Amino acid sequence: MFSAADYVFMSHALRLAEQGLCSTTPNPRVGCVIVRDEQIVGSGWHEKAGQSHAEINALADAGALAHGATAYVTLEPCSHHGRTPPCVDALIAASIARVVMAMEDPNPLVSGRGRTLLQQAGISVQMGLMQTEALTLNAGFVSRMTRKKPWVRLKIAASLDGKTALNNGASQWITGEAARQDGHRWRARSCALMTGIGTVESDNPQLTVRHVETDRQPKKIVVDSRLAIPLNARVLQDGTETFIFTAQFGDPEKKAALDQLNARVMVFPNGSGAVDLQEMMATLADLEVNEVLVEAGSRLNGALIDAGLADELIIYLAPHLIGDNACGMIALPELTDLEYKKPLKIQDVRMIGQDIRLIAKFL
Repeated sequence: MFSAADYVFMSHALRLAEQGLCSTTPNPRVGCVIVRDEQIVGSGWHEKAGQSHAEINALADAGALAHGATAYVTLEPCSHHGRTPPCVDALIAASIARVVMAMEDPNPLVSGRGRTLLQQAGISVQMGLMQTEALTLNAGFVSRMTRKKPWVRLKIAASLDGKTALNNGASQWITGEAARQDGHRWRARSCALMTGIGTVESDNPQLTVRHVETDRQPKKIVVDSRLAIPLNARVLQDGTETFIFTAQFGDPEKKAALDQLNARVMVFPNGSGAVDLQEMMATLADLEVNEVLVEAGSRLNGALIDAGLADELIIYLAPHLIGDNACGMIALPELTDLEYKKPLKIQDVRMIGQDIRLIAKFL
């Protein structure tokens, strides 16, 4: 169905899409190449929400050479008026002869409609080339559109025996500099960074991207059932939009003070004195959050996993031992039978400096 050349050109389009990894939110990452006589005559990617889509940039690059050419695009071209005009109209107007798409757009405003309009205009359309790679690139956008929740990654730094801190709370630094820089790259691509009040109180994190270049700081999320966050917490001091999810209404004066710090309090009690995590995730999807990176303690990690809300683990294991009395990675209810263990599929294992980075998805 697809030729070797098709794979080469779609691979190029996917690499282009990756250039928008940290900048396109809440939009998907999309790349496009225009090919004529087996040569790339135009290329582009979606750089930022509100700016031109990948197809428009590629068509502008190709100019008149787009006539009769093939467009390779990593996501079905849009067919509706959003922040920008429909890409389908531009492809038709440019007299593109063939469009090869990696995947259908999960957005119900688009899904299947772009393909139909192109075919009705006499353009040959093929779909499914390198679909897995395209899905992986936009796991958060797809999750928000199809499951009404963000894609949730838990990032954990631990010793080789699975401990994240000493019993006295000391945890800096378990992993090396290279692993910490890699962790900031995961921060940079995320729409929001999440932590719990326990981590705020013990570590007082900034929750910002610092070790890699970025033009955008992710939103911040603090899960704080008692609204106990101190107004001088470092997470609140840089003006980045912050959402504090709590289970109680708290002091109106404190809410007003948090509002002055660009922190929005969201009250979602679950009936047991804790935050309703399901409602929290649905709300984040409504706020157009695609990917959440969780950097929290064992209790919030465990609660997210137990609620079926965690999609992926990123674990950095440092080459040393701390001992049984130290703090663990994930607090889960005790199992009485191995039948109830949480299954995972390991996606990647590699060395990052002197540490091991393991990425696994929940099944």
